[in-house]
Amino acid sequence: MTEAVQPPQAITPDALALGERHRRQTMGDAFVDSALAAAREDEFMKPLQEAVTGLAWGAVWGRPGLSLKHRSLVTVSVLVATGRRQELKGHIRGLLNNGWTVAELQEILLHCACYCGMPAAVDGFRVAQEVLAERAAAPAPAAS
Repeated sequence: MTEAVQPPQAITPDALALGERHRRQTMGDAFVDSALAAAREDEFMKPLQEAVTGLAWGAVWGRPGLSLKHRSLVTVSVLVATGRRQELKGHIRGLLNNGWTVAELQEILLHCACYCGMPAAVDGFRVAQEVLAERAAAPAPAAS
């Protein structure tokens, strides 16, 4: 007798909540608000946003063993290696939000050159320059 295959478990509310906290800390409120608002308006994209928030940011980024800061290091390195410019841009912002300095970012990208190739690192530096220019042009947050 064969066992019936159980459908995968739905993403839990706890995983979604944890994922949203990690995503907001790393990517910033404005980015997350925009992504979630877009998903609410687009039924096609809604399951993807739930998976990104609950699975990636909740179940994986929420695991013990690595800090958010170190998960950002791994993520940026992998994105440089795979040439994912759009995601890289957001995660360089996240890397800085999670406590890495600009000097450390520079070292991370130089290190990527050795293992990902010079063209990938050059592209990473270009993306980082865009992010740094945007941060420099942004108004300073209001003091509370």
